[in-house]
Amino acid sequence: MKKGFLYIILSAVLFSTMEIVIKVMSSDFDFHPIQLNLIRFFIGAMILAPLAIQHMKKSGFTFKKEHLFFFIITGFLCVVVSMTFYQLAIVYTKASTVAILFSCNPLFVVPLAHFLLKEKLTKRTIWALIISLIGILSIVNPFEISNPSGIVYALLSAVSFALYSVVGKKGIQQYKCDGVILTCFSFVTGSLEILALILISKINAVSNWLTSIGLDVFANVPVTQGITWSTLPSLIYIGIFVTGLGFAFYFLAMDVTSASTASTVFFIKPALAPILAFFLLNEAISANTAAGIVFIMIGSCLILFADKKPAKLSVHRPKIHSHIRSNG
Repeated sequence: MKKGFLYIILSAVLFSTMEIVIKVMSSDFDFHPIQLNLIRFFIGAMILAPLAIQHMKKSGFTFKKEHLFFFIITGFLCVVVSMTFYQLAIVYTKASTVAILFSCNPLFVVPLAHFLLKEKLTKRTIWALIISLIGILSIVNPFEISNPSGIVYALLSAVSFALYSVVGKKGIQQYKCDGVILTCFSFVTGSLEILALILISKINAVSNWLTSIGLDVFANVPVTQGITWSTLPSLIYIGIFVTGLGFAFYFLAMDVTSASTASTVFFIKPALAPILAFFLLNEAISANTAAGIVFIMIGSCLILFADKKPAKLSVHRPKIHSHIRSNG
C-alpha cells in the first residue's frame, strides 16, 4: 500500500507541473502549442509501450483490424481535439486556471455517460455537478473576464476529454482491453494524426487559406523548430516525465491499490498546481480561485464516495474514476 501512495504522489506532482512547463516552453522557448502536442504524446506513447505490452500479455488482448477505427477515434478526441484546446488554453490564460478547469473533466463524464451510455443520474451526482459548477463559475468569474479565449479553450478541452473518456469506456467494455492499452494506442494514433495535420498545414494553399480565415495558429506548424541543447531538458521533462512517467505511475498506483484510490491524483492536482504556479510563475491565487478549488474538490469527493458504496446501491453509478481521467 505504501508503494501505491508513493506512485500517487509522484503522479500528482508530475501532472501538477504540466501546465507550468508548457507555459514556459510556449512563452520563453517559443515552441508552437501543436508542435508540443506532437512531441510530448509521441514520447509518452513510447514510455507507456512496455507497460501496455505487459498488460496485453496479461489480459490476452491482441490487436485486430476492427480495433484500428476505435483507436483512431480515441486518439483524435484525446490528442488532436482535447489536447490542442488544452495547449491553446495555456497560451491564452494562466497555467493554474487551466490546471483547475481541466481537472473538472471527470465531472463532465457524468452527463455524457447519462446521454450516451444511458447511465442513470443520482441525487448525489446531480449535487456534485451543481457544486462543481459553482466552483467553475467562481474561478472563471464571468463578471471580470477581459479575454475569455483561454477559459473557453480550457473548458472545451475538459469537455472533449470527457467525451474521450466515455467513448473509451464503451470501447473497453466492447473490446476487452484496459486503461493502459487504450491510453498507449490512443497516444500513438493521436500523434500520427497530428503529424499528418501538421504536414498538411505546410502546403502553401492550405497555409494561406488558414491564415486568411484567422486560423494562422494552425498554419505551417513546425515539427523540429526550437529543439536545441538548451531546450532539450524541458522537452525530456514534459515528454518522458510528465506525459510518460506521469501516466505510468498513475496506472501502477491503480494496479497496487484501486481505481478509486488512484483517482485521488485528480483531487491533489487542482490544489497543488496553483501553489506551484504561484512559486514558479508568480501567478496570484485569488480568493475566488481558492473558493472554486474547494467547491470542485467537494463535488469530486461526492462522486468518489458514491463509487465506494456497496454495489447493490450503486449499480448504475458512472465510474468516473476510470483510467482515462488523466490531465494531458
